[in-house]
Amino acid sequence: MDKIKLGLALLLLIAGIAGFYYLRDSAMVIRVIVVLSGLVLAAVAVWFTTLGKQFYAFARESSEETKKVVWPSRKETVQTTGIVFAFVLVMAIFLWMVDAGLLLAVKYLMGQEG
Repeated sequence: MDKIKLGLALLLLIAGIAGFYYLRDSAMVIRVIVVLSGLVLAAVAVWFTTLGKQFYAFARESSEETKKVVWPSRKETVQTTGIVFAFVLVMAIFLWMVDAGLLLAVKYLMGQEG
């Protein structure tokens, strides 16, 4: 039975997208409403499947877990961001130096004085 419901959901989604193109002479707002309607109806069809119920339970548990996270303070965030930017700058300079060194080595090996 779940496969039938999932198939129906897929058909509703396809119908919404097809309606967007079928109504190409209509106002854009109507076309967007048709797509959104297909999407909402497909979501409702999936809701009544085992897969949909499992997804809802997973989403609810995930939301509860995010409430348990200890988020960093503003000061910690600014400090960490500064460290990341400094590391990126140092790495960029290092890679530029390696690239320039390799370029000089290749020019030297090819007999081109740079």
